[in-house]
Amino acid sequence: MAIQSEIAAILNVRGPLVLATATGEATQLGLPYRMHRTTFLQAALNGDCTHPAAPRSPTAIADAARAAVDAGAQSVHVHAFDDAGRETLEGTACARVVRAIRARCRETPISLTTSAAIVADPDERFRIIAAWEELPDLVTANQGERGIGDLCESLLSRGVGIEAGLLSIDDTRAFVCSGLAGRCRRVLIEPLDADPDTAIRHAALMEDMVVSAGIALEQVHHGYGIACWAVNRHGLTKGHGIRTGLEDVTVLPDGRQARDNADLVAAAARLIRGHTRGRGHGDSTVV
Repeated sequence: MAIQSEIAAILNVRGPLVLATATGEATQLGLPYRMHRTTFLQAALNGDCTHPAAPRSPTAIADAARAAVDAGAQSVHVHAFDDAGRETLEGTACARVVRAIRARCRETPISLTTSAAIVADPDERFRIIAAWEELPDLVTANQGERGIGDLCESLLSRGVGIEAGLLSIDDTRAFVCSGLAGRCRRVLIEPLDADPDTAIRHAALMEDMVVSAGIALEQVHHGYGIACWAVNRHGLTKGHGIRTGLEDVTVLPDGRQARDNADLVAAAARLIRGHTRGRGHGDSTVV
């Protein structure tokens, strides 16, 4: 129960920590709780990755999305780029990407970034995104960024789903206290640590902070660089979804360079299948 004490200190609560499951059951932290039945797999296709296969144009992004879905992805997360090749949140560029993906992947949910790394000023970011006319199904919203609460409220009012991005313990604390959880689609547990062991530890702590606060949202776990696969594996052992793609990682689990997004998604799908076959035998088996 050491982890329970650590979480209680972070969240500043007293007494037993209780989580609410997706079925409405309540149980003390540390006891088994009901997992989501379907393992979710999302592909993050580009970001600021410099891999030669990272797509930038709407057509290339749509092609990569189609290939990722064919390899097993259930949703795609993308960044739009302007004519100069820079990441952008501007409505025209984002609309082109959304339309291009929908033409190739009609049933696939599309998640766009809202990252402050692209537009740092929260008021300017709010203004740009509020002007979007072609809306994605979802956005990722990093919970540690200034102005993110107002931006989420605006997008929710327009029917856009929120994937709450938690990059750190501080982000997780802010999310737990925000009151936003009940209206989000899912939580992204995405530690930034380069070291796999450290990333796993932070992912586990963020995960348990969320569930101990009674937040039963679907969780999707990933890291960055080679730590991505370690966080993916840990997430699978806890019954959560995972994310992969060139935004997150450019190498396969065995260290070989990935050819493209579809190569990474196929590897993640194999991890999921291996874990599924390994259930009931103590550990997942990776193929």
